[in-house]
Amino acid sequence: MEVRLDPPVLYPIADCGLLGETSLTEAVARLGDAGATWIQLRAKDLEDRALCSEVEACCERAAGTRVRLWINDRVDVAAMFPVAGVHLGQTDLPPSVARRILGRRRWIGRSTHTEEQVREAAADPEVDVIAVGPVFRTASKSDHEPVVGLEFLRRARRMTDKPIVAIGGIDEHRLGEVLRQGADSAAILGAVCRGSIVGNMQRLGRAAGG
Repeated sequence: MEVRLDPPVLYPIADCGLLGETSLTEAVARLGDAGATWIQLRAKDLEDRALCSEVEACCERAAGTRVRLWINDRVDVAAMFPVAGVHLGQTDLPPSVARRILGRRRWIGRSTHTEEQVREAAADPEVDVIAVGPVFRTASKSDHEPVVGLEFLRRARRMTDKPIVAIGGIDEHRLGEVLRQGADSAAILGAVCRGSIVGNMQRLGRAAGG
């Protein structure tokens, strides 16, 4: 996309595995009502038909609002729906391949866990947003990479002018720390999905100073 990215401070991830009885669509509605403008949809365990049905419903719910939806991992699904972008892990499709599928109208985020990966993402013209983490230990993902810590986040900030999203173990108590180290945004999973979504967003918003 040609428009310069301006990530919101809070970037909630709506994860089917953590939402309990709450559907992705309802989570998007509650997050949007609570002020979220970027929301990533994560549904590792949904079969394709159910995933597409959920994404379609989420897009309908977000239509006409300020909410921009991102898809976790699934470039094919992102290509089928009016979402803002796709977020890719290190084992997903390379950004160059994703770009050929998605074209220029969607953004591409890239997860990084080492300095080499940050440098590669910084130099890759197809990467629009760089996620750095996990900054703290997290219980939301059982297969997460080793914790990188705040000092790594500080070094990553010096490596690139691209927007940086900190991820991993971030809650209202740690949000200020990652922002002070140079993160533009914080992707928040468990601290949003567990319990009251609206209440969680309100606490995070206060911690962000908004």
